[in-house]
Amino acid sequence: MFLIDTFNRKTAMPTSETALPGRDEPLHTSDVHFVNGRPLKEPYPEGLQVAYFGMGCFWGAERLFWKMPGVHVTSVGYAGGITPNPTYHETTTGLTGHAEIVKVVFDPAIVSYRALLRTFFEEHDPSQGMRQGNDIGTTYRSAIYTTTAEQETEAKEALNAFQQALDVAGRKVRITTEVAPIDVYYYAEDYHQQYLAKNPGGYCGLKGTGVACPIG
Repeated sequence: MFLIDTFNRKTAMPTSETALPGRDEPLHTSDVHFVNGRPLKEPYPEGLQVAYFGMGCFWGAERLFWKMPGVHVTSVGYAGGITPNPTYHETTTGLTGHAEIVKVVFDPAIVSYRALLRTFFEEHDPSQGMRQGNDIGTTYRSAIYTTTAEQETEAKEALNAFQQALDVAGRKVRITTEVAPIDVYYYAEDYHQQYLAKNPGGYCGLKGTGVACPIG
């Protein structure tokens, strides 16, 4: 019974009444990217755009994006929830409502948003609901948080295209990816930033479906 209650709590979104209270002050985090030395936070150079992706554990997902040509800087944090300035341990209880998110700052002249979306859909399993592999809970859900109406349109088009590709491949699953405008992004603690560069043998957690996403 305890395991069932814990599972249900971690996989059910909290309400404003049941969510943890959080705090007014943001968590301490790095000023610069551990790999490329660029500032993690605004202001960014003119002409760059920002995208937000949740693919389960954010350690492996962040490394995936910082290696892509045209990506200026990445960070990890929490979005889509209720609790202000949550800690990592608070998010894993399921009582903040946040997903683990990678913030991707990119140059659209070098890498398109559609290319980022293709990587997103191909490099994790977006059909698992409130989990990703053995990682269970709301914090590990698949999510795309958009910054413009154009991003929202492209994200939904990519989702529909990938669902069709899964259908053609005979996968009897439905994509559960949450697509919504970004509300508030909270930077995660310093030790989570570029975690796999600091800990090369650390846990990655990414496992795709093996199906290509047919978008340009």
